[in-house]
Amino acid sequence: MSEFDGLVSIVTGGGSGIGAAIADLLASKGSRVAVLDLDPGTTPHLAVRCDVSDTASVDAAVTEVIDKLGAVDIVINNAGIGAQGAIDDNPEDEWRKLYEVNVLGIVRVTRAALPSLRKSSAAAVVNTTSIAATAGLPQRAAYSASKGAVLALTRAMAADHLAEGIRVNCVSPGTADTPWVQRLLDSASDPVAERAALEARQPHGRLVAAEEVAEAVAYLASPANRSTTGVSLAVDGGMNSLQLRPRT
Repeated sequence: MSEFDGLVSIVTGGGSGIGAAIADLLASKGSRVAVLDLDPGTTPHLAVRCDVSDTASVDAAVTEVIDKLGAVDIVINNAGIGAQGAIDDNPEDEWRKLYEVNVLGIVRVTRAALPSLRKSSAAAVVNTTSIAATAGLPQRAAYSASKGAVLALTRAMAADHLAEGIRVNCVSPGTADTPWVQRLLDSASDPVAERAALEARQPHGRLVAAEEVAEAVAYLASPANRSTTGVSLAVDGGMNSLQLRPRT
């Protein structure tokens, strides 16, 4: 028996990358999993097409999950988009789109799931933020702002819903080995050198694996950890907290 047996989990952005790793891990631990994504792909879990930037789409998706799986106990708000540039590089529409997906997407999905979460004895919400929320990264102004908002939102949600028995935490990955990062590398003038630079930026000297982030999410979501709420768990190879000498 696993602490996840009998629980229903929603994973947004679960069609690929970190989201897919989270969905697979939770399922392996006994949870029934619904993947909400614009393109769920070939996920072996319940696939529900969902645009987290659209309230009607989110409400319909969560209703479908409850109709088919009976409840929602765990919400993993992982769907997100990225952007490159300083504050004068991204048009305002791109800033708005980042907030619609990265921040308001969390609001929409969690809000839709709240009635079911309030009935659960193991309710948990885990949001995906980023090292960009706490470290000043070059050419990531809009993205960093949106992920900083996710970090603040997580703590506010944790305070608001603790008395209802709903725990809210977030995971903060460093640069991860995901399809989105690979697309950035592919667009670089020297992909090999760019990857080496990203790896060197993290103290442990490599990109973070999606499976490592999934393990952190499972910890935060697990009802075995009922005293953990309002936490941001870094999975970044020490980037946020360690200041090491350059390797020689």
